[in-house]
Amino acid sequence: MKNLTHKILEAHLVKGEIVPGKEIAIRIDHTLLQDATGTMAMLGFEALGIEKTMAEISVQYVDHNILQGDNRNADDHRYLQTVCARHGIHFSPPGNGVSHQLHMECFGIPGKTMIGSDSHTPSGAGVSMLAIGAGGLDVAMAMAGRPYYLPCPEVLGVKLTGGLPDWVSAKDVILEMLRRHDVNGCVGKIVEYYGPGVKSLSATDRETIGNMGAELGATTSVFPSDENTRAYLEAQDRGDAWQELYADKGAEYDEYDAIDLSTLEPLIACPSSPGNVVPVREVAGLKVDQIIIGSCVNSSYRDLMAVAEIVKDRHRNPDVFFHINPGSRQVLENVVEQGGILPLLESGARVHEPGCLGCIGMGQAPGTDHISLRTFPRNFPGRSGTNNDKVYLCSPETSAASALKGVITDPRDLKNEIGYPHIKDPARYRIDRSSIIYPSDELMKTEVIRGLNIKPLPEMTALPETIAARVGIKVGDNITTDHIMPAGSKILPLRSNIKAISRYVFSQLNPNFYAECREKGTVVVIGGDNYGQGSSREHAALAPRFLGVRVKIAKGFARIHKANLCNFGVLPLVFKDPEDYDRFSKDTKVVFPDVREHIEKGDMEIPALVNGQEVITLLEVSDRQRRHLLAGGALNFVKDELKA
Repeated sequence: MKNLTHKILEAHLVKGEIVPGKEIAIRIDHTLLQDATGTMAMLGFEALGIEKTMAEISVQYVDHNILQGDNRNADDHRYLQTVCARHGIHFSPPGNGVSHQLHMECFGIPGKTMIGSDSHTPSGAGVSMLAIGAGGLDVAMAMAGRPYYLPCPEVLGVKLTGGLPDWVSAKDVILEMLRRHDVNGCVGKIVEYYGPGVKSLSATDRETIGNMGAELGATTSVFPSDENTRAYLEAQDRGDAWQELYADKGAEYDEYDAIDLSTLEPLIACPSSPGNVVPVREVAGLKVDQIIIGSCVNSSYRDLMAVAEIVKDRHRNPDVFFHINPGSRQVLENVVEQGGILPLLESGARVHEPGCLGCIGMGQAPGTDHISLRTFPRNFPGRSGTNNDKVYLCSPETSAASALKGVITDPRDLKNEIGYPHIKDPARYRIDRSSIIYPSDELMKTEVIRGLNIKPLPEMTALPETIAARVGIKVGDNITTDHIMPAGSKILPLRSNIKAISRYVFSQLNPNFYAECREKGTVVVIGGDNYGQGSSREHAALAPRFLGVRVKIAKGFARIHKANLCNFGVLPLVFKDPEDYDRFSKDTKVVFPDVREHIEKGDMEIPALVNGQEVITLLEVSDRQRRHLLAGGALNFVKDELKA
């Protein structure tokens, strides 16, 4: 009896066996790129010398850096448009919407595999895709026809029963999972939802749960493809893409959990972690300064129409800045058609163009000491663009109620004022895909336009025989890629210029890190558990490598960041004895004698001399990744392989 995860994996298996922890390679059907990571991915794809994407569907979305504050973002957008035309890749321009919402609307197909250069790619669970976030170079490799390699995940089966009460929605389901499992409880796992409660969740409800499954540390999440899936695809005029997909009756899972949806209440993630979850009633009454609904999660038609109904004929509290970020142009058009925009505008909301916006620190930063409620997936420290921010994550219902009252409000407190808005998705959406540029033979003659901000990938030297370095920084547990390589409107426009963006590595933790690395030459970074969680941005591996970081030693690594380190020739070593973490401090001299020989021999134990004393570290990577590390990075290895 097979679970759905194993059915999809086995149908796409190229190498390996479905044994948890063992490396497998799977065929990838769809690839997804967004502009913050897509520029680097496309530079990598160009470096491979492949004429046309080999995936069934490849799409480049511009949704992150849509703020054109100077020439750089606009130049990069034109580069992406022309390089996609040249290589047979679909292109979605700025303002058209967020990649995950758009892919579900336009291209998602049940049972297909997808990797995307965005950690929230698991949103594809909304239409029963096995959709996985990855580094941009891994996506470029899939576009070149190569399989995607990953450690075979365990499968956590979550049985859903019952149905959601009024004023409780899909956001509260995933917040309940985060309350139980925190941000690292599902590392190395795929979360598969099953049971009679699934049928009470719409496709966009499932998209919400899949999206924020990334915050659990999960590889991805998956739902069955059922009548709700078919209804959504038919409403998108893509009913022919539907197929029924279920786990076998009596299917087994590596781990089990269960949620009775009828017992859930409104929940909220407090600053500054998606895993810091409590019931809304425990923090109710706190004054709120800013509320943002939308971005890549909770930006669907259902979510925005529910908010419109809640605030109809009412006005936001005068002390609240109230923002709406639609997920796509289609969502916005349908909300307009169904009469939802006027109530939002009359409530005092600012309705923005579809895109990520404040979630990636691209505007919408809160003020000093302001409390910001957001339906976003993340509230990592400073991610909003404001230092020492106070960002809470909650449902659209909680956000709308709080916007009206001016304090954090349990939305159930509104039940004596208004009835709960039971929003049904349209039987047929208003569909407008005219903004997407579809590939053609004629467009493949396009000349690629490279603005001044587009720089080639830096050369990466092979791994030396011995590494002698100094510790550049020592950090604790749950360090995010935002800590390593910050986002925001100041830094993200440099995404295609590694030399320029490298000046901001660890700048939130040590503003002098860049200068100190230049002085040290070769650098080691020391980290705690779950190092590199969060965004898939490979700049958090590539920019440190450019600065001379050749080794990172941690108690444990997040999946995508570890893969990115291997892709760019940075050794991801784990302490054999976690207590050895205490033997390191900033500027500690560390030598890895004969490190190349150890890796060539396949040794798992890699000795390090710390102030002359031996510490044993572990290199827990596949043979394939060892070859990439020896070559100085995956790109070096594959380019040499293609020449052979």
